[in-house]
Amino acid sequence: MKRREFLGLVSGAAAVWPMGARARVSGQLYRIAYLALTSGEKNNPQMKAFTQRLEELGYVEGKNITIDYRSAEGRSEQLFTLAAEMVRDKPDVFVAGFGTLTAQAAKTATKDIPIVFTSVGDPVGSHLVANLARPDENITGLASQSTETVTKRLEIFEKLLPSQSIIAVLLNPGAPAPVQALKEIRTAAEKGGVRLEVLEVNAVSQVPEKIEAGIRAGGSGLLVTEDPLTLAARQQISDLCVQYRLPAVYGDREFVRAGGLMSYGTDRQQLFRRAAEFVDKLLKGAKPSAIPIEQPTKFELIINMKAAKLIGLKIPDSILAIADEVIE
Repeated sequence: MKRREFLGLVSGAAAVWPMGARARVSGQLYRIAYLALTSGEKNNPQMKAFTQRLEELGYVEGKNITIDYRSAEGRSEQLFTLAAEMVRDKPDVFVAGFGTLTAQAAKTATKDIPIVFTSVGDPVGSHLVANLARPDENITGLASQSTETVTKRLEIFEKLLPSQSIIAVLLNPGAPAPVQALKEIRTAAEKGGVRLEVLEVNAVSQVPEKIEAGIRAGGSGLLVTEDPLTLAARQQISDLCVQYRLPAVYGDREFVRAGGLMSYGTDRQQLFRRAAEFVDKLLKGAKPSAIPIEQPTKFELIINMKAAKLIGLKIPDSILAIADEVIE
């Protein structure tokens, strides 16, 4: 088994705010606002990676930092209200949790408080920043490049199921990144002669009926685009795919940990660790507009052989050969 190193992050020197604007003295209690779309994010591995990295950098909750964590409980329309409320408390840094919608809510709520987004598929395409090298005045963060990696997942399906021509795509139409990713998937599918059956899911409760609809439509495999909603439903999605013996490729390794077949994408825990480092820079006086948006250039393919056995699927040697991790 092998594991590619998470490399190639775009970096740049950070300018600082004028003295007195964001400067802090030793012993200062910093206030961090953290906005999430789903409640499960507070205890997931990504959030733990974020707080662990903060501790490594010397920030201990209750000692020199406080984290005001709030969740929209899956109701995207509540994000903008919550963001406005959090801004009124005047945090030192505003952290937007997983997904584009949280970052958009934070940007709408404040033009002054530094913002760090943790994982956005396409920051420029979603109009969060004008360009990656010089983001807007008070916002910076990490791009997951989900719109680019999702086409690679379709290529994996072509090797996994070479004789099949219908692939179901499960996505949340209310999230910007999956909608953008679908355009890329359609283009790749047309070139490969693959028909897509798009399954739109607006709530976790809709997952079973949508997957069943995909199977009835002749879908021989399931491609799941990642966003807070589908990630929150990862156990349910993984269990259903095993139940229906439906091969699925995901964009986040958390699906594989939940029993899913395989994932190809960014190591999101590393993104959240980097987000903590961005917070550290801002608390030390860095100016957000001078911190380039970082993009990973290495991605990981994780395969769950136990799930493959339960589904009754033989993984081709050509796919096993390029896997970064194989779970027996």
